[in-house]
Formats: sequence, C-alpha cells, structure tokens
Amino acid sequence: MASKGKAVGETKLTENKLIRRSPKVLYLIIDFMQIKLENKRRKTSNIQVGNIFIGSDYPIRIQTMANTDTNDIDASVDQARRCIEAGAELLRFTTQGLREVESLREIHAQVLTAVPLVADVHFNSEVADAAAQIVEAVRINPGNYSKDASKLEERFVHLLDICREHETAIRIGVNHGSLSPRMMEKYGDTPQGMVESVMEFLRIAVAHDFPDIVISVKASNTRVMVDTVRLLVKTMNKEHMAFPLHLGVTEAGEGEDGRIKSAVGIGALLADGIGDTIRVSLSEAPENEIPVAQDLVDYFADEDSVRYDGSVTAEVLDNIGGNAEIRYSSFEEDWELFCLQAAAECGRLLWEFKATELTLVNPNFSETKLNFLSKDILQAARVRIYKTEYISCPGCGRTLYNLEETIRKIKTATAHLTGLKIAVMGCIVNGPGEMADADYGYVGAGRDRISLYRGKECVLKNIPQEEAVDQLLALIESDRKN
Repeated sequence: MASKGKAVGETKLTENKLIRRSPKVLYLIIDFMQIKLENKRRKTSNIQVGNIFIGSDYPIRIQTMANTDTNDIDASVDQARRCIEAGAELLRFTTQGLREVESLREIHAQVLTAVPLVADVHFNSEVADAAAQIVEAVRINPGNYSKDASKLEERFVHLLDICREHETAIRIGVNHGSLSPRMMEKYGDTPQGMVESVMEFLRIAVAHDFPDIVISVKASNTRVMVDTVRLLVKTMNKEHMAFPLHLGVTEAGEGEDGRIKSAVGIGALLADGIGDTIRVSLSEAPENEIPVAQDLVDYFADEDSVRYDGSVTAEVLDNIGGNAEIRYSSFEEDWELFCLQAAAECGRLLWEFKATELTLVNPNFSETKLNFLSKDILQAARVRIYKTEYISCPGCGRTLYNLEETIRKIKTATAHLTGLKIAVMGCIVNGPGEMADADYGYVGAGRDRISLYRGKECVLKNIPQEEAVDQLLALIESDRKN
C-alpha cells in the first residue's frame, strides 16, 4: 500500500493510488491495472508431463478428474473425450488397486495422443509403482502413502526410481483432511502440518535428484487453502526449491456456490502470481469444470495483460473503530463471468484489508441480485456465514452413489436452515477429514450405503442410501430441538 499520509485531512496523489484521510474514514482507491503489473508470476522450474510442460515458462494448465468407475473402460473413455473437447489439458483417474491400473492401461491406449493421464493413488504404494509404468503422472497423498516414517524414504525412493526410468511425473497432493497421524500429532490440523507433509517428500526428491514434481495443497476452507499455499511457497523459497504448483479448492460444491468458492481461493493465489495448473472441483460432470477454470486463467492471463479498461475500481472504507468495506464496480455484462471476477478479486481484498463488508456495483444487474452475490462471496471467503454451507466433493470412481442427485435433495431439504455446514462426501478417502469442521456429514460407506456424522463422530453407520437423507434431516432436527 502507498503511504497513508502524514496528517489528518491530508490528500496524497501517487501514480497508483489516491488516499484521503479524515478523522473517521480512510478511503483507498486502488488502480487494479497497476496491481496487476506488480504481481509477476512466481518463477518455477518446468517439468514435462507427457506432451505438455508445466511451469512458469508455460501457460497455466487446466485439468479435471473423471468421476466414472475406472474399470468401466467405455464410460471412462467417453468421458475423457468430452473433457478433452471441453479443453482439459490433463485428466486424472482414481486408481484404487491393480485392477484399476490395468484398466488405465486400456484407457491410456485410447486417449494417449490427446492428453496426459494422471493416476490418483491412495493407501497402496505398490499401486503407485505399477501405475507409474503406464501413465504420464502419478498423484500420491503423503497422508495415505506412508504412515511409518522409518519406511518412508525407502518406499518413496523406489517410486522415484520407477518414475525416472519411465519418464513419469509425480504430483504430491496433500489435502487438509488427510494428514498422517504423525503430522496430526505434531502439528494438528493446520497449514504447518500440511506444508511439512509436502516438504518431507520434497527433501527426499531433491536429495535423490528427482525434479519432475508438481505440488498441491488443498482444503475446502478457502482461508486455509490460501494460507497453506502461501506458507508452502515461503518454505520452499527458504530451502531454494521452485517446484510448480497445482491450485484448487477441494469439495467446493456445485452450481454458483461452487464456482464462487473456487474463484475466491484460486483467484487470491493467481493474483499473487502463484499457480501453474488449476482445477475447479465441482460436484458436477467434470467437463463442466473446464470453462470455469479457463475463465479464471484468462482473467489472470499474464503480467502484461490488462484485466480492466479503467472502468473497474475498488474502494476500501476503513471506519476507525468499525468494519472495513470493499466497494467493487464493474460493467461486465455476463453474469457468470461477473460472479467469477468479483469473487476472484474481492476474496483477496477482504482478507488483505481485513474487511467484513462488501458492496458490489454493476449497472447491468439489480441491486437485489448483487446483494445476494456479495453475501455469497463473504461466505465463500469465510468472512461471514449467512446460510447453510455445503461441502461436497466432485465425485470420482470411488463414489458408489448418485452424488449430484443427493446434493440436490439435501440442499432442497435444508434450504431453510442458516449457519450450518453440511458435508456430502463420496467416500471415506478424504471424507471424514475434509468435513472436520462441518456440523454434519453424509459419507459414502459402500455400494448404496451411507454413514452419517455429527462433527467428527459417526452416529449412523452403513445405512441404506434411500433412507439416508431422511435420517440426516431427522438428526439435524433432533439436535435443534435439544
């Protein structure tokens, strides 16, 4: 920020900002074009993943994850082709076991020339070893990959050797809800624990001269996600590491809420110049994620582009002893684009200026509509909670029930409630962890079987799916009466 001036009542005009001080109010007009130029993209190493490169010398890559059963090869290939047609540059498939590895071999053969494939592996390091010999990249989660520190380096180095031989990249992906017991015991469920989970693996990779790594640290809480990525960058800088980063808000949800939540988290980091590949995780068909991600990438295209034509500014009102307010003006005529752009900019501004109020100004839309959007952005930024928040995963081959239909039912049934967080999770891989701060959880436990949680406690286990929504509502109502 520019200097706030030397005396009350002073007006100071600089090249970038105009500041006027009075005894009660500070007005700050921000020139976004100048801020854009100041936010250079973080310099990273460049890695090759199949037929593309990821890193700061290349465009920000857009990816998604299939939600088909990986063993249903025809459905998986059909979905892959839809995602590719929509613009996906990488495509990830859940890979639970060796059977899925063999299915990936066939899927890979049919889409090889289109996009690189990424095997998403949890729990079993042997599966990662096998998948690394078939696809262009393997995603491992340190929290699930090795809980035994004494065996960690040996197992990871074995994977590095296989990846080196087959020119396979690795994504080290840490989720807020799946830290290992070791990390939880030492750091708790914190950004520090997530960062150290990554660094433990990166130090091994550096010691063994393996550079082909991209990193992701994700959370459903946008504040946690942004804080963790920023802390990871600082930590890597201290240790002279420059690995590229994948960005995403996990379990963002669906519809407009999911898009706004993703834009708040991803946008804040892209505005920092951080991010080399992104995924907008929606509880919808994966091809729906691609245009949303593309709009965000286009918005933060490069340091030489101008996001605004001079008509868009933000005004920060800092009432001494009161709450700061962001005023954001625009003439964008497309509602969906305006939602993404406002969320991407205002989430960061709300945090940076510690604001608790947001006013959106756009002559193309009604004041009522703009007010609802401002509340949605405040909620997505975890500044204020106005309505029930839904933490829902995008689904994948591990999901054994109709996720999209269930989310719609739960949203309809709980629309009258306020201030609750309800998690709808496809399976137990990240479910109980990612919904740790939710009031209630609806988690897939098996084929058409659901477990219900109150906070972190499982209160109903393996109940039939057809009964689960009613049981969830009964649980909520019972608690509200008590």
